[in-house]
Amino acid sequence: MGAKKEAKEKPFDKMTVKELKEVAKEIPEITGVYGMNKQDLLSEIKKAKGIDDAPKKTGRSSVRELKAKISEYKKQRQSALASNDDKMALIYKRRISRLKKKTRRAA
Repeated sequence: MGAKKEAKEKPFDKMTVKELKEVAKEIPEITGVYGMNKQDLLSEIKKAKGIDDAPKKTGRSSVRELKAKISEYKKQRQSALASNDDKMALIYKRRISRLKKKTRRAA
């Protein structure tokens, strides 16, 4: 019983996904708990409990946004390679590389 009490006193941001799913199962407004990732679980639990969900760091993009940009650049690079535009293909390759580094830092 002591471990469960400590888990509930732990801040939500420090909890594991497994612990967050246990907390979310106890809240009737939240459905589809097992299909959610950690960020989704955090936002739903905080919304249900009335806690402000303010982002910690405002200057960085989310990993999902960065990965969307990477896939967009990959498509543009493929079209540049198809049209034999080596200069633009190299530019897109560098942009992809920079964005991948940002995703690693953001994670």
